[in-house]
Parts: sequence; C-alpha cells; structure tokens
Amino acid sequence: MRVGVDLGGTKIEFIALGKNGAVLARNRIPSPKNNYHKTLTAIKDGVEALETTLGERGSIGIGIPGTISPHTGLVRGANSTWLIGNPIDHDLEEMFGRPVRVANDANCFALSEATDGSAAGFKVMFGVILGTGVGGGLCLYGEPILGKNGIAGEWGHSPMPGGNMEVPEDAPNARACYCGQKNCIETFLSGPAFSRNFFEQRNIDLTAHQIVERLNDNDKLAQAAIATYEKQLARALAGVINIIDPDIIVLGGGMSNITRLYETVPNLWQEWCFSDHVDTILKPPLHGDSSGVRGAAWLWPIE
Repeated sequence: MRVGVDLGGTKIEFIALGKNGAVLARNRIPSPKNNYHKTLTAIKDGVEALETTLGERGSIGIGIPGTISPHTGLVRGANSTWLIGNPIDHDLEEMFGRPVRVANDANCFALSEATDGSAAGFKVMFGVILGTGVGGGLCLYGEPILGKNGIAGEWGHSPMPGGNMEVPEDAPNARACYCGQKNCIETFLSGPAFSRNFFEQRNIDLTAHQIVERLNDNDKLAQAAIATYEKQLARALAGVINIIDPDIIVLGGGMSNITRLYETVPNLWQEWCFSDHVDTILKPPLHGDSSGVRGAAWLWPIE
C-alpha cells in the first residue's frame, strides 16, 4: 500500500493506493496556518488515521508547495512560507519512525499524470499547475527529473515573457511575487493573478471562479479577460516547448478547468515557438485535483 499526502495552503489531502493504483481510502482536512509544528502533527495524524482504517501500514510520500534544497536540506520557495527553512523530510521521518519521501507538489502532479494519467506512455511530459500558485514538473519516461539544483520545472518563477515590456519592473503596477522577484509567470497566470488582472482592467472585484462563471454565460468582459489569459499562457508555454520540446503538456490547478484553453492555446503558441509546426499535445489531467496526492503516493515506485 502507498500513502500519499498533498500538503496545500488550505487543505491537506490523504490517499491510500493499492498495487494497481486503485484508491483504497482518502480524506481531507484543513491545513494549519502559519504553524510548522502543527502542520507536521496534522500530517502524522492524518496518515495514521488512514492506516488504522485500512489495518495496514504503507509507504509514505508527501507533496509540498516548495522544494527541499539539495544544498541545505531545508525547505525553500514555499508559498506556505511557514515551511521555509525547516528539514521537513527529516522531521517527518522522526515523527513516523520510518522512511518518508518528500517532493514538490508540481512534481507529484506530473508524476501522477505520467504514471497512470493523461501523459501515461509519453516519453517527455511537462505538468503545469495553474492554481493559487503556478508551478511545473518534468517527467522523462515516467520518471521525475529534479535537476542539479532541484528546481527542474520551476516555470512559474521565470520572468513572464514580454512581461518586462508590458509591465516594467519599476512601474507602479509591476507584479511583486512572494519569491522576491517581480513579473514572475505566477503573477500573471495564477488564479489570484487572473482575478487581479480583471479588477485592474474592469474595476470589478471577482474571484477567478466567478469570472469563469460569467464566461460560461457569454459575458463579453469575461471573454476578453480569458482571451488575454490565453495569449499569456500560450506565450509562456512556448518558452517551455522551445527548451524541452515535450510530447505532451498537462494542465492542473483550478484554471485548468477552463475547457476552451485546450483548443485555443495550442492555436496561439505557434507564434512564439521556434518551429514551422508544433505537435505538442495539451490536455487536462485525467485525475483532476487528485493528481497531486496520487503522485505523492507514487514517489515510491512500482516494484
């Protein structure tokens, strides 16, 4: 049995998978806010509750909204900032008394979709998270690629292509990112960024979900907003295609539920791709918002 944990900013999701990937049990609880030790305890309690229900122990894999530095062994780059600077894998192994594998949540998402999701059977896949934050993960032949610095796929914290021209970093409306930089891709393509863009352009304060609801009602303001978003997404993904030329890109996170993206974005990214034709496939996740927690479980490979 494999136990997966998806540590999010608002919820912690737990899942237990059988040998064939079948879901044996699952649960969600609210995430403790701004408290590292309460977060550890919540993870431990949730895993043990799942195992007690099933009557067996499993391997434990955990996806976190950040990465563990190969240099220091400490969490870095987490938008759940109370995790930063802590050896979460070491601390959890001490709490559980057994091995624990920890990976970036976007890498877990990519691994899930490459293992038994929309990208299963593809040689090179890139998984994208378009949610509260923006992240990415890269898999080759179903195996996650971490890179020398442990940041492979950290697409969301690259500068938005063209962003320095549209919104210069020294402009009053430059988009500050929690990572300390400005005009990161995340500050344009996350759900909150989409909402912010709509407010700046229309002076109407709506969540991303509310804007999409208006889109479904053929609201012209919402249609204009999503058209801008699609162009930005296509331009940003063209950079990924130019560098790694993946067979398939799978979108995840709340913004991935906008179905028109899968038709419009591939029609747009050709403009910025250094090729006369782009065959890269763009797909939604097979496992929806459960891909992250499933990928955490798959951190322990099939034997």
